[in-house]
Amino acid sequence: MDPKLGRTTLKEWVAIESDSVQPVPRFRQELFRMMAVAADTLQRLGAHVTSVDMGSQQLPDGQSLPIPPVILAELGNDPTKGTVCFYGHLDVQPADQGNGWLTDPYVLTEVDGKLYGRGATDNKGPVLAWINAVSAFRALEQDLPVNIKFIIEGMEEAGSVALEELVEKEKNRFFSGVDYIVISDNLWISQRKPAITYGTRGNSYFMVEVKCRDQDFHSGTFGGILHEPMADLVALLGSLVDSSGHILVPGIYDEVAPLTEEEINTYKAIHLDLEEYRNSSRVEKFLFDTKEEILMHLWRYPSLSIHGIEGAFDEPGAKTVIPGQVIGKFSIRLVPHMNVSVVEKQVTRHLEDVFSKRNSSNKMVVSMTLGLHPWIANINDTQYLAAKRAIRTVFGTEPDMIRDGSTIPIAKMFQEIVHKSVVLIPLGAVDDGEHSQNEKINRWNYIEGTKLFAAFFLEMAQLH
Repeated sequence: MDPKLGRTTLKEWVAIESDSVQPVPRFRQELFRMMAVAADTLQRLGAHVTSVDMGSQQLPDGQSLPIPPVILAELGNDPTKGTVCFYGHLDVQPADQGNGWLTDPYVLTEVDGKLYGRGATDNKGPVLAWINAVSAFRALEQDLPVNIKFIIEGMEEAGSVALEELVEKEKNRFFSGVDYIVISDNLWISQRKPAITYGTRGNSYFMVEVKCRDQDFHSGTFGGILHEPMADLVALLGSLVDSSGHILVPGIYDEVAPLTEEEINTYKAIHLDLEEYRNSSRVEKFLFDTKEEILMHLWRYPSLSIHGIEGAFDEPGAKTVIPGQVIGKFSIRLVPHMNVSVVEKQVTRHLEDVFSKRNSSNKMVVSMTLGLHPWIANINDTQYLAAKRAIRTVFGTEPDMIRDGSTIPIAKMFQEIVHKSVVLIPLGAVDDGEHSQNEKINRWNYIEGTKLFAAFFLEMAQLH
């Protein structure tokens, strides 16, 4: 591949403001343009491309917006070869130059070998690296070592609207011949050492509402004679987790997968400079002192985070108000083998128990608004071995075998619906700033990542 050519395409793709988060017609038009450009790129590669109409999205305010199409593309159908399907997304998080960006987020700008732009690492760069790897075989007039399929969407940052239904529908058609699924939508844990990701945490998001009445109260007129909703809520939220990060909900750790010797050795092998990690995070002290404990509490143990309170006074200044109704928001990151519905019951029972002991006359309602399962793969699957060998070839090193503390629902979805092995092969460095200001991908990661995917095709062909 001519690196300049690949970078030129990345520049064109970054220039399209394919923001799926802000539900406004202008960005939807940009999303449709983005998907059309990608479909055209794949057609020029020789792929058979289908753009699937996904219908429209009903918004809470009553308006309706069209959902960008999902691209299903196929290159090669040789029954003697393995078939690898690549999932990627071309939508991005919002970006505004006035909001901390040093350059225009939609103009790919190179500074010191870093390519800055919204979507550069999440996820336009990795999608293009995969396309560039395929085009390298085309340019050399060589047969692709494997059959390639693409599923590319434009609504990942908005929760992959309607994608699950499509995957279910295509299970016995588009996905019938697929042997392996590759996702490249996360980051290394290091700036220079490549990684393979084999697990992610799930997420249960909760709302706990405490209500006395619809209106707020004056604290001089009513303070001292009420069960105040805010005091109830603070007590409820305070009962969830202790100062060492231990979750206080009874039974919550019962189903957490036991720690094995092999797993402990995996953590020991990972390169993580704790001091550098702490400094780059601008945190004075973490809850744990060793690399292994930090990684285990990020990846293989659940965590509970309190996110906010709706209905409370949060403006500058002093307002002597007693909120009449408040909603606390918190979530639990789930790990294997925790079950979403069991966690929902445990949390609800715990909060009801704490609330009943307060003898409050207020009404409390607990609801789980999101329940995403954790995902874990078998690192001895063929494509994990192929990815390791490809990394050794291109980077000359063993990869870090990592899990991700956040949630990538798409991995679990593919594993459960399509019943195929899923691997996450990240290309971005730990400091790429996905979702943040000044998102970038290093030129080195982009070019070496393209080589990695090409080497991966060759290794898959050997191992299949």
